[in-house]
Amino acid sequence: MTTSTRGTKIPAVLVLEDGRSFRGRAYGAVGETFGEAVFSTGMTGYQETLTDPSYHRQVVVMTAPHVGNTGVNDEDDESQRIWVAGYVVRDPARVPSNWRAKRSLDEQLLAQGVVGISGIDTRALTRHLRERGAMRVGIFSGDALPDEGTMLAKVRQAPEMAGADLSTQVATKEAYVVPAVGEKRFTVAAVDLGIKGMTPQRMAERGIEVHVLPATATAEDVYAVDPDGVFFSNGPGDPATADGPVAVMREVLERKTPLFGICFGNQILGRALGFGTFKLKYGHRGINQPVQDRTTGKVEVTAHNHGFAVDAPLDKISDTPYGRAEVTHVCLNDNVVEGLHLLDQPAFSVQYHPEAAAGPHDAAYLFDRFVTLMEGQRA
Repeated sequence: MTTSTRGTKIPAVLVLEDGRSFRGRAYGAVGETFGEAVFSTGMTGYQETLTDPSYHRQVVVMTAPHVGNTGVNDEDDESQRIWVAGYVVRDPARVPSNWRAKRSLDEQLLAQGVVGISGIDTRALTRHLRERGAMRVGIFSGDALPDEGTMLAKVRQAPEMAGADLSTQVATKEAYVVPAVGEKRFTVAAVDLGIKGMTPQRMAERGIEVHVLPATATAEDVYAVDPDGVFFSNGPGDPATADGPVAVMREVLERKTPLFGICFGNQILGRALGFGTFKLKYGHRGINQPVQDRTTGKVEVTAHNHGFAVDAPLDKISDTPYGRAEVTHVCLNDNVVEGLHLLDQPAFSVQYHPEAAAGPHDAAYLFDRFVTLMEGQRA
């Protein structure tokens, strides 16, 4: 049973799998929760973060100290529910202030049963995760807190993110259509691996009718909508488990249909081309990650949420079963692969989120690049 934490000082404890713990106050629902501890560096956009399906089974630590200032509205959700497994903030807003706010953040967390903790040193926690890496974590709150030995044992029994196959848990179960805004120019089949609501909207704004398909969609399902292009979305989990989407993408590559992938979709393209994937030490999350487009030299500030990356060579063009491929984008913080494209057919991907509902919008041009590929194929 959950109770409100508004205006109270219900004790809470955060316990990491390496034994370090932080004591604070309950925030949102009271109870216990488990997941992978990750940190997000965005100063705004917390509502979009909470409702991003890519955060399924993750406990998100906000590095910005003040969270909840603008409350929660009915327009900015990226899906129909909060997906984070738990939420960690330092100083929650006592009173939200925004003309669109319908309720406070802690009320929204409580309503959806999301266990959180506030009043801890999130800077120290973030530094710990940077040094030790993302790890399993538990949040416990309420009067009857177990002893730390029991809490640690529970955390270490929780499943790890490596090897987790999660896309089918967050994706739509039934196909649906997002109609084009204005005149319809193209049809796109979008494989939902954890798609955010703004992504098909960005395509619809460009005259694309988007058929959003379940993560279990087959190549036959994709081509049943007679697509001009195929899109693979973001999503949670380990790309090494995504054999089904990889097989579908290979069929798309065989047919040389224009293809665009983001985030998880970038990792799927990497696997389809024969590259490996690996788990990052602590991942990239937030809306201020610097990425260079190596095709133009331009540096973009981008929105990220990924804990895995593609293992592809940065210094050469690679031969693949579908033609030559090269790395087009890199993260300037750590040289992680942030984009791929094929030189001999219309297919490309990026590791970040160009729809960026909470901003920034430096990468919005990538949807236009997808349109250009479909125009070229039609011509």
